[in-house]
Amino acid sequence: MFAPIAAAWRAAVAVLALVAYALLSNWLMAHAPEHPWTVALLFGPMLLAVAAMGWQRRHWWTLAACAALLAVLALLVQRGGVTDLEHLYVLQHGGIHLVLAWSFAITLRAGHKPLITTMAEGVHRRLGQDFPPALTVYTRGLTQLWVGYFLAMILLSALLYALASWAWWSLFCTVLTPLSVATLFVTEYLWRYHRHPEFPRVSIQAVVQAWQQTGRSGAVP
Repeated sequence: MFAPIAAAWRAAVAVLALVAYALLSNWLMAHAPEHPWTVALLFGPMLLAVAAMGWQRRHWWTLAACAALLAVLALLVQRGGVTDLEHLYVLQHGGIHLVLAWSFAITLRAGHKPLITTMAEGVHRRLGQDFPPALTVYTRGLTQLWVGYFLAMILLSALLYALASWAWWSLFCTVLTPLSVATLFVTEYLWRYHRHPEFPRVSIQAVVQAWQQTGRSGAVP
């Protein structure tokens, strides 16, 4: 009885934290882009979150990279930050996608279970369904696909910023980025059941419940 309530509270707190971070980021970039501490407040939480996950998994290369990036962040703050508002938007967009790519990629290491494999197993376990070896292979490939997607978004963002107008980059960030995520979700769903009709089908509700179950059971291995 209490576990679902606790999971709902954790989900609510996580959502509120993300909303607060987004609102703070927008306010800082709109009203204090010239302040050196804006850079620290925009990118510090992301780096600390990655460092916490790296420590939890004892992944020392991640901790070393975070330490190096924190040093660069401190240097930027010392030198006065990034005064160009466009640079801040581009860096934050790239930073978020880089963190997402790392979150998926770190689970692809030898001896670890890919992130989407863990999620899919949670769905099928809750539904009392088997998890065939073919689905294990498929979900590993799907985890790799999402890593490639996040990295591709970083590359596209950088190319658009360098070669196109700011209006095109803004369209890419605010409209095309969420649309591309939705398109990838829908396309993968349709392809999966066309290419692998033998895979058991699941509902969106089951997927949400699997996320909650993963949150209750702890970190992804």
